[in-house]
Amino acid sequence: MRQGLGEKLGVGWTLHGDGRTPRPGEAVAPGERLSWSRTVALGGQHVVAMFGATFVFPVLMGLDPNLAILVSGAATILFLLIVQGKVPSYLGSSASFVGAVAMIRAAGGDSSTVTGAVLVCALVLAAVGVLIHYIGAGAVHRVLPPAVSGAVVMLIGFNLAPVVAETYWPQDQWIALITMLVVLGCSVLLPGFWARIAVFLGLVSGYLLSWVFDLAFGPITAVDANGAVNEHLRVDLSGVAEAPWFGLPALHGPSFDASAILVVLPAVIALVAENTGHVKAVAEMTRTNLDASLGRAIFADGFASALSSSIGGPPTTTYAENIGVMAATRVYSTAAYWVAAVVAVVLGLCPKFGALVAAIPGGVLGGITVVLYGMIGLLGAKIWIENKVDFADPVNLLPLAAGLVIAIGGVSLQITEQFSLGGIALGTIVVLLGHHVLRAVSSRERARS
Repeated sequence: MRQGLGEKLGVGWTLHGDGRTPRPGEAVAPGERLSWSRTVALGGQHVVAMFGATFVFPVLMGLDPNLAILVSGAATILFLLIVQGKVPSYLGSSASFVGAVAMIRAAGGDSSTVTGAVLVCALVLAAVGVLIHYIGAGAVHRVLPPAVSGAVVMLIGFNLAPVVAETYWPQDQWIALITMLVVLGCSVLLPGFWARIAVFLGLVSGYLLSWVFDLAFGPITAVDANGAVNEHLRVDLSGVAEAPWFGLPALHGPSFDASAILVVLPAVIALVAENTGHVKAVAEMTRTNLDASLGRAIFADGFASALSSSIGGPPTTTYAENIGVMAATRVYSTAAYWVAAVVAVVLGLCPKFGALVAAIPGGVLGGITVVLYGMIGLLGAKIWIENKVDFADPVNLLPLAAGLVIAIGGVSLQITEQFSLGGIALGTIVVLLGHHVLRAVSSRERARS
């Protein structure tokens, strides 16, 4: 029987049971939905789940949060169409580029240079997705075994530690500390869904507390967002009052710099690992084999990131936060993601919302990033643990150890007077090439003996 256009695009949902709740012992499949009123409510939960990280990461990269929210909605729609509705997912702003972007800006690069580098990286990711689609998912595990992918994710996260210590935390150490404690407390003490949005709750709490501190104690004398020490209020909402309610975010085109591109390219490895983990998690929860959709998912992420960066937006990635919502509700319907995507597009067209985001106090960002960056790094350790990586094997231990120290410590290698490799880029090369070269040499030696 021929599929209709709606089914081919993954938008031909059938009603699950009575449309109220999942049947006992069952889940709502990606191609099913509950009643539209419940689907809209679930879409709202997905918006809240992705919200904090989706606009925090662009702020940390110096990009427009309004545009980030808008393109996250558009990217999600593109993703769902490309995977034909088989992989429910929200595409929010990626954290994997934050460290590389900090390096680019430290070297004098502007937003145009940043988005140009991201665009090239995104096109590489899309090409990898096409390759995986045709040669099979097994290629990912051969080129990027868990030892390598875990190390790259870890070095990307922990490379960001100096950004917290030198940029955000000093702006208001007490607000940063309290915000961090709120995030930690919410993640442990609150039930279910509320625990999964602990970062968002910490951000809102820190924002409100900063405003209360301004009223109670007046301005603070500390480092501001530009690195200058002066007296200023923690919360400045003047931009919010001036911003209109409706309008397009500011767009800009990319520019291309070879050294900036090399700095961000290692993020391809992290994104392949991230997307693979997401598809596997969804496959386990829905009890379906999604290997055939892996290439499409990776291509969709790369394609969406390329479109986003071509107009000045941030890179995107599949969001683990929204997997938590699906696990809690047992509703894997892509209809809820369409609702979330449309809401994000509407929010992105509200400059007043963007101004409110841009006014987040630096101390609040300090408290959030100290948790988020550490979590990114520890996701690498999670990959190692889940795949039982053997560190008694020097092929795993030595290149990974060297690459991590190079990346986290900011070790650099001067190639010419104008070009050097360092940090994340050099660490990734050492991990990737070191692991495969040592693996090949050790296999040859074992074959001889």
